Amino acid sequence: MTDTEHGAPAEQPEGRARRTVFGSQHDRIMERLQGLDADLAAHIQNFAYDTVYDSSALDLKTQELIACALLVSLGSPPELRTHLRGALNAGATEAEVRGALMMCVPYLGFPRTVAGFEVLKTSLDAQERNQKKDKEKG
Repeated sequence: MTDTEHGAPAEQPEGRARRTVFGSQHDRIMERLQGLDADLAAHIQNFAYDTVYDSSALDLKTQELIACALLVSLGSPPELRTHLRGALNAGATEAEVRGALMMCVPYLGFPRTVAGFEVLKTSLDAQERNQKKDKEKG
């Protein structure tokens, strides 16, 4: 039996998941990580994205929805913001993202979940402002 018969996806172009998740913020995020520590940036790029994400049997949208819930549990707003945007970039609807965050309530409680929704609201508000600016320019 091959890996694809066990549910593993066919080989994807290197960096596909990372580029989708980071979207238009890819270069800024990679520069930020490089500025923190070059080895850390390499581990995140090579392992987390180019190995784990690109070799998962889960589709990218599902991976990102799970990542959002996990980051709510960790209380990590900057990374949550990246992965909320990543979930939307990977095809999740706002309702699906809200549903993933709502799943945090019974396991994490209201304070962490409310904080996650705050990050989502801030991200959606920023996205809306950027779309309005783009329309005014175009």
